[in-house]
Amino acid sequence: MFPVSGAGSQSPGGDDGRAGTAIVTKAKPRTKRPNLYRVLLLNDDYTPMEFVVHVLERFFNKNREDATRIMLHVHQNGVGECGVFTYEVAETKVTQVMDFARKHQHPLQCVMEKN
Repeated sequence: MFPVSGAGSQSPGGDDGRAGTAIVTKAKPRTKRPNLYRVLLLNDDYTPMEFVVHVLERFFNKNREDATRIMLHVHQNGVGECGVFTYEVAETKVTQVMDFARKHQHPLQCVMEKN
């Protein structure tokens, strides 16, 4: 036990009648949520629509209907969102899509931007 100091008389035994109490607080570390990034496909005039649908199914786990809807959005609006991910996941998906497109000789562009 820690000695209690302060005003007042203490008895010879060192006990002044006050109980020594201590409050122990444990600070919880605040975990910050990771930043999220949108992965986007950009429209071009050369990549076949079916290839874009295939990319969305393969790398973003979209079903045929959702993949077709996103592909048409990209085609009509110039850009479309494939998903929102943490930085590392988004970066990996962009790299995978770009490598896959180059391998198949398509100029498809995939980028990421902070959400």
